[in-house]
Amino acid sequence: MRMERMDWPGDVRTQVDREGSELVELLCKQNSGVLDRIFALVEPKTLDRIQSLINNRDRASAIVDYFRTSDRNLCTQFLTTVYQYSENIPLLLETTLVSIIGVGYTPGKSCSALFLDHLQSYTDALKSMLLQKHESVAQTVVKDIRLDDTWVYLRHRNPPRGKDRTIQPQASLDNHEAEESEHKVSVESLLKTTSRVVMLLGQAGSGKTLLVHCLGRSWAEGSFPSIPLLFLLEFRQLNLISRDLSLKELLFLYYPACDDDEEQSDEVFEFILSNPEKVCFIIDGYDEFRAKLTHPQKLKSSIDPSKPLPMTDLLSGLCNRKFLQGCTVLVTCRPRDVTDMFGSPGFITCELQGFDRLGVKEYAEHYFHKKGDELKKKAVNLLMDNRHLLSMSHVPGLCHICCVCMDHLFSSDGTDLQLPSSLTQIYMQILLAYLKRIDEGVVSGMSPLQRHRTKIAEMSQLALKGLDESSIVFMDTNVSPELQDFGVKSRILSRVKLTREDGSSGCGFTFMHLTMQEFLAALHLMTSQSITESQLKKKLNLKTRWTTKIDPKTVFTDSLHLYVCGLAAEACTSSLVQLKGAEGTRAWIQKRQSTVRNVLLGFSGSTSQTGPKIVELCRCAHETQDAKLARAIGSRPQFELRNIRLNAVDMDSLAFVTAAADQNVCLDFGGCSIDLDCLEILPSFKNVDHLIFRSRKYDDKFAEALCGILCKLQALRQLNFISGGLTDVGAANLARVLKDCPHITHLNVSDNSLKDEGIREIAEKLSRLPNISSVLMGKNSISTDGILTLIEKMAACSSVQEVRVEGNKEISLFFSQSLDTVCENTDLSNTGEPNNVTLKQCNINVSNVISLCNKLRGFSHITLLDLSNNSLGNKGLKKILDFLPKLGMIQEINVSENAVDMDGVVMLASALCNQKNLRRVDASEDGMKKLVLRFDTSRRHNSRQLTPNVTGIHLHKKLSLTHSDIKPVYMTKLCKQLVKCENLLDIEFSHLKLSNESVEKLMLILPEMSSLQLLNLSHVDLSTNGALLLVKSLADCHRVTAVELRHQAEAFIKFVPEKAEAAICKLTEYKLCKSNVEKLSRILENCPHLSELDLSHNLLRDEGVKCFVDCLPKLKISSSVSLNGNRITQVGALHLVNSMNTCEKVVAVEVSLGVEDQSLIKFVQEHVNGKTLRLRECSFEVTHLKKLVEILNRCPRLLTLELSSNSLHSQGLFSLLDSLVELSTIQTVKLGNNGLSSEQIEYFVKQFSSCHQHRDIRIEEPWLTGNAVVNLIAKCLTLQPCIKEIRVSRASINIITEANSSLSSTFVTHPERISPALQSISFDDCDFEGQHLTPLTLPIQKCHALQDLRFFQLKVDRKCADFFSAVIPFLQNLRSLTLDLKGAAEDEVETLAEALPDTTAFESLSLSQLVLSDRGAAVLGRALQSVPNLKSINLSRCSGWTAARGCDLVRGLVQCVLLTEIRLDSVVLDEEGVTILAQGFSRLTSLRRLSLNNIKVVTSETFVNGTGILCLLASFKGFRQMEEIELESWRMGDSGTYELMKYVPSWTELVKLSLSDNNVTDQAGEKLLSALSHCRVLQKLQLSKNQLGQASAAKLTQVLPLLPQLSELNLSENQFGPQGSLALCDGLMSTKALKILHLTSIGSSDLVGVASSLKHCTSIEDISLSWNGCSDNLAQTLAEILPLCTKLKRLDLEANNISTAGATVIAKCLPSCPSIEVIRLWRNPITKDDENLKDQRLNFSSV
Repeated sequence: MRMERMDWPGDVRTQVDREGSELVELLCKQNSGVLDRIFALVEPKTLDRIQSLINNRDRASAIVDYFRTSDRNLCTQFLTTVYQYSENIPLLLETTLVSIIGVGYTPGKSCSALFLDHLQSYTDALKSMLLQKHESVAQTVVKDIRLDDTWVYLRHRNPPRGKDRTIQPQASLDNHEAEESEHKVSVESLLKTTSRVVMLLGQAGSGKTLLVHCLGRSWAEGSFPSIPLLFLLEFRQLNLISRDLSLKELLFLYYPACDDDEEQSDEVFEFILSNPEKVCFIIDGYDEFRAKLTHPQKLKSSIDPSKPLPMTDLLSGLCNRKFLQGCTVLVTCRPRDVTDMFGSPGFITCELQGFDRLGVKEYAEHYFHKKGDELKKKAVNLLMDNRHLLSMSHVPGLCHICCVCMDHLFSSDGTDLQLPSSLTQIYMQILLAYLKRIDEGVVSGMSPLQRHRTKIAEMSQLALKGLDESSIVFMDTNVSPELQDFGVKSRILSRVKLTREDGSSGCGFTFMHLTMQEFLAALHLMTSQSITESQLKKKLNLKTRWTTKIDPKTVFTDSLHLYVCGLAAEACTSSLVQLKGAEGTRAWIQKRQSTVRNVLLGFSGSTSQTGPKIVELCRCAHETQDAKLARAIGSRPQFELRNIRLNAVDMDSLAFVTAAADQNVCLDFGGCSIDLDCLEILPSFKNVDHLIFRSRKYDDKFAEALCGILCKLQALRQLNFISGGLTDVGAANLARVLKDCPHITHLNVSDNSLKDEGIREIAEKLSRLPNISSVLMGKNSISTDGILTLIEKMAACSSVQEVRVEGNKEISLFFSQSLDTVCENTDLSNTGEPNNVTLKQCNINVSNVISLCNKLRGFSHITLLDLSNNSLGNKGLKKILDFLPKLGMIQEINVSENAVDMDGVVMLASALCNQKNLRRVDASEDGMKKLVLRFDTSRRHNSRQLTPNVTGIHLHKKLSLTHSDIKPVYMTKLCKQLVKCENLLDIEFSHLKLSNESVEKLMLILPEMSSLQLLNLSHVDLSTNGALLLVKSLADCHRVTAVELRHQAEAFIKFVPEKAEAAICKLTEYKLCKSNVEKLSRILENCPHLSELDLSHNLLRDEGVKCFVDCLPKLKISSSVSLNGNRITQVGALHLVNSMNTCEKVVAVEVSLGVEDQSLIKFVQEHVNGKTLRLRECSFEVTHLKKLVEILNRCPRLLTLELSSNSLHSQGLFSLLDSLVELSTIQTVKLGNNGLSSEQIEYFVKQFSSCHQHRDIRIEEPWLTGNAVVNLIAKCLTLQPCIKEIRVSRASINIITEANSSLSSTFVTHPERISPALQSISFDDCDFEGQHLTPLTLPIQKCHALQDLRFFQLKVDRKCADFFSAVIPFLQNLRSLTLDLKGAAEDEVETLAEALPDTTAFESLSLSQLVLSDRGAAVLGRALQSVPNLKSINLSRCSGWTAARGCDLVRGLVQCVLLTEIRLDSVVLDEEGVTILAQGFSRLTSLRRLSLNNIKVVTSETFVNGTGILCLLASFKGFRQMEEIELESWRMGDSGTYELMKYVPSWTELVKLSLSDNNVTDQAGEKLLSALSHCRVLQKLQLSKNQLGQASAAKLTQVLPLLPQLSELNLSENQFGPQGSLALCDGLMSTKALKILHLTSIGSSDLVGVASSLKHCTSIEDISLSWNGCSDNLAQTLAEILPLCTKLKRLDLEANNISTAGATVIAKCLPSCPSIEVIRLWRNPITKDDENLKDQRLNFSSV
């Protein structure tokens, strides 16, 4: 077939321009003859210019340029000449030339004429087929499509890995380039640029299929001349192919060659392979494809397209450039499937824009233009005014459906038009509209749904089957003829032409649109009896708009779940009943609808739903129109929506659910694509109080649209427009609209493109926002001048609290709530709002300091000024200091990192002394790093009340210079300035390096610093000689009270105002050699007031210790010397022991050579009565023991010797013991864990316990338990009659002997006549039972003088009872019996009770924790009656009897009328027992101590709450000598308290009162405390776990000064509150004797005042402030007062809110608190591994 000549439809000159480079290359290769023929066409003047060019390429370019601008005919002649005479024309260029000039081929050319004929004819046929396709698709199009006026959003980057942000393929919201790549282009432009892969995205109904067919038509009409071949394929057709195909087979299957000419197809395919850049492939509807494209990594590196491949491999290879590199590919799909493209080179995505408001109106007008002007106007107005219909109509397909729906409704009978309220209801109307087409002219009483129920059911089943099988095309064999006819007539089904894989044609059917197929499938799900509820629920999975590349290919349906939800609406019930058409249908339908709603309710309760699924859930709720469901979904406080496109339908659904919830909500849009028209829906969100927009795509245009609706958001309080594209233009628009938004409290425009002007615009308007609380504008571009302008604007606003600027990183403004609406140009002199101003990294230098200071004057009460990280220098700092008097209320100025050097620090030291209110200067790294000035404002507040002599004079000032290298010259300069300070002064030189010269300069001036209180030298790199220079201050400056120097750790020198009476010197962790020790000793010789000396951890070793001991007599030390950790051996230990001989003032030496490595020497100033030696873990050899004995022999006044854990060798042991016996000066010997055997102990006791003098022997060995210790005691009693007292506790014995020489001599001659002198013996927790006591029976029976017998935690058995029954009768002088017994049986208890002594000497009985039966209680009660002189009885925690039988016990007890002490804690009694007890109390007039804690009364509630308690309390009336009374856990309430307080004033000797857990309120508490004012000797007061409040605290403050001996106070678990805790402060100041204070959980987190008052409690040892939620303020205060609490041992701070910083402050003060043993910090937010918290006394857990 020959090509006929035809005119080129385009502009020839444009084609020359397009092919210009190819023509130049061709002409450069031609001979002069060809060029001469072309020159003949050029006019002479131009020809001369061209021929004058020397370079061939320049000449060829000039030729092409000439003809490019010539007329059409001349240009055509030029191309004809080139074609006819040129050699070796490239195939593609030759094809183009032939197409333009329209002539046959000349023989001998590069390709044959036949080839071009084939190519041209195929192209013509291809265009014809594409035009036919377009015509069939566009049959029902209402409005012509203009490709140059149809827009898409284009993005030039690959989709992301991982979760696809579908519409926003970016790595993060902060990736500016990714977001800026999105812009709007026309659909026509997609094919203007070739050789790329384009993904055209769009949701169902957006018009993708129509647009690609329009592109095909446009190509066929010649719009894309650079694309000779364009193939349009459809995935729905490709689904029919099951076998492997080559690319050639695929293309010619759907676009066959003319007459199936094989030669033509070969040549066309060869052209495709040779010129891929000239070929375009459009593949429509990837979402309809049943399979998923193969990942390119799974494909071969190169693919031969001529070989058959699976369809997924073939298409993937095409899209990913595995072949035909350079071809143009355009694929359409829905957004969620974009990840399947895998990001091939040149891959871009674009998404179809929907209709804007104008587009909807134009479409509706086109649709109704033939319906008459009146109907058109009515329909268009209705559509534009109905928010829901309008929001749906932004999608073109849905807009068409809405128009069809309205057309149907207008044509129906009736005047009252009821518009559908959901998409599903619209489709129901569409269905009725299509059914109406079948029923035209038919009159019937049945509804269309009932009439066509069968066909609708069959069609619905077909629709669902298609969705399940991912089929959108149905072969005619799968659709019954009746259904075909019904579907085509109603236009629900469309007939389509199909091409099978064998090339044959066929017929198929598709639904009018996929959405209609989904709607009908939903009808089947809701009406078919064959669909179970389980199957229905599976269809209700929420669709996400995020996908990953590893997701399986999903069903292409998007809306099925929406229609199912819509059919669950009550409005659809009637229609579903008509379709179901069976009896009982309504109930069945309603149950199915309820199932759907319940599933959605289940989704609403999930907290793991992502933003896209939340949107889908809102869509579902909107479809159901169910208020309950909407309320459940909308009740979440925030909707976080990320990187998805939101259309008007989505926004409308969100508005629906948030309105139903009726609560404030936050909408957070991050990277979401939102059409500007959608913003007009925002005012329908009635409860939105917080809006967040974060994305670079939100630019000035977006902001302008947002500004148009902001004032309509009445609930809006917070607006965040962050990480966007806002410039000064958008900021100006936003600022103008802010005045109409008076309710705004928070505004955030951080991370945009604002400059000075934009920030100024916003700042100016802030003063008009009465409720504004914070404004954030960081991460913009502001200059230094802009910052100064901002300061000026903020200074004019009285409500501003804080201005914080950190370069371009942060701009934060904070405001207080003010009643003033406009505060510019107002008088601020009377306002008192504190202002903080932070200007970091703002490039402020000396040139603009004056301007800044002038602007700062506008702030009324600036309290904090932070100018760190600027460029002030010394000169700028000087100007700041000059400006200080104008900053009236300034508290802190931070000028860190401002290029200030040591000269600047000296300047600040001068200012510290001269500026009255400057109280502290903190500097580091010679002033280059940290530099902070702190001021005192309290004096300024009260200056009117203070006299001139008082104001400021007592202000405590401090200079801190850390991490620096203070040269000698600067040390002199600093000290000379600080000498001038008249205030109390602290100096901190820590974490720095000091040379000896610098230390010398310091020491020269130190004595002149009369106001200096503390010199802190912690963590200073100081030489040993430098440290000794500092120690010399003890002699040079008489005000020095402590020098504590720890090498490169905590170190300080403390001063007192006048001459120090005593001083402490601590020099630790230095390496002191012998010469250092001698030099130190010479220094200390001149310190007569030295109290303590600590030389620990100085590596003195034995030689250094000997040197020090030799110097010791010359030193005037009054208290102690510590030599811990000096690595001494036994030799060094003996040197220390010898100091007791060489230095008369030494009274004690303690040495431990174990892990602890402790050595201590103690002194007294006056005459010494005795000395003490303690040696622990010394492991002495025989030679050492001999030397030790020699030293001890020379010590005449040794009274106490303690040898512990010394592993004494048996060889020298007896020699040592014999030596100890001979030392008559020793009175007390303690031998602990020395490995002594029983025989050795017996030997020592026998030899050492001679009756010539009083001796005290204490021995500890781990085996001293059970039978072993009993046998040892029995032998000791037999061997030594002089033993007066024996105390045995777990693993230890204590034996005390008396001096009686006559007894000793008689025992030697007649031992059988001697009765042992033992008076007291006790056993506590010795782990033995009754059977072990047998050896003690006879020895104790002989102890007729025994007065006190005690057994604690003894396991009772028959032998135990027999032991006591055998022993007690022999003890006629027994006065006290204590039996703390466990596990006693009834008979054994009776035996014990019967054995109680009935002598007149017996006075005290303690049987606590004894388990008594009823019979035992009766026996014990009778036994008590036979003990007439009993004065003390303890039956606490005894149990086992019934309440009734307890009466017998009480009767016996109250017969003991001489009782002075009764303890009945936790005893069980009934009414009668209480009555007997109360009656008995009236006769016990001698009672002094009474404990009835937690007494259990088994009786009626009336008795307990009323008369019983009061009766018992009334019996206290006769007590006149009461010293202790404990009534805890009585729950007596106020009534019982009133009764008790009647007698309290008469108890003037009361020492202890415990009323914890008694429900005492303020009303009774005040009166009780008033009564206690008469108890002047009260020492312990327990009032915890009551209901005392502020009033009781105030009363206690008045009473405490009247109780001078009070040592223990427990007020825990009351509700004093902040005011009550504050009231306690004054009272605590007077409690000088207080040792224990417990204030656990007292209802106040502010205990700073209480902590401050503790410094007046000079005896305090135990403090509990736990469970109060106190902050770091408490920690700071405690750090200040703890060094003053010199006796404090325990501090409990559990369960507060103390941070790591607070704990660090406490830790730093611990070196000054040697008495503290533990500080509990459990349950505080503290990082336990912090380097600053290594002190072992800090306890963070119970483990």
